[in-house]
Amino acid sequence: MARDTVPVAWSHNRMSSLDHPAVAKVTAVLAEAGQQAAADGVRVLPAEVRTAAQAAEALGVPVGAIANSLVFRARTADGAETALLALTSGAHRADPARLAELSGLTDVGKADAAFVREHTGQPIGGVAPVGHPAKLVTLVDTALRAYDVVWAAAGHPKSVFPTTFDGLAELTGATAGELAGEEKDDRS
Repeated sequence: MARDTVPVAWSHNRMSSLDHPAVAKVTAVLAEAGQQAAADGVRVLPAEVRTAAQAAEALGVPVGAIANSLVFRARTADGAETALLALTSGAHRADPARLAELSGLTDVGKADAAFVREHTGQPIGGVAPVGHPAKLVTLVDTALRAYDVVWAAAGHPKSVFPTTFDGLAELTGATAGELAGEEKDDRS
């Protein structure tokens, strides 16, 4: 499937206004990256969808087709604090030890809302894979390959856009890998 090709099943209820600054920025980044179908597919949902389960229900898709954008606090080899973005399937939880192994970072752990906003410019529950103040070290979950279309947040808890595993990887320059630990679950 070409990187700009997304099945049209999502075309109804498209966003009519890009007035939210974070959503407008994400949409512009998608278009500039040549992912026009994703940019045109940005949708505003009737209510906030801060979890993968909520997003999946609102979109009528499997929870595994939701690409959670999870920000972790981590350290570089020289001890500097940095943000790590994990684009993981909503069907399981990301394993911090696995994230550290794949990224080469250490002390990978939970980030609070202020840290997330500082590094992404976006709120928890609406963090998009792109549109951040600076490029983040990013990992993408190979479990997302199982879906023809995956949905990611578009900068606000009510906004999403359709893409593909390959589209996410290309868009973010992410390292692909299995991000879940031994224990997978269906929680969001």
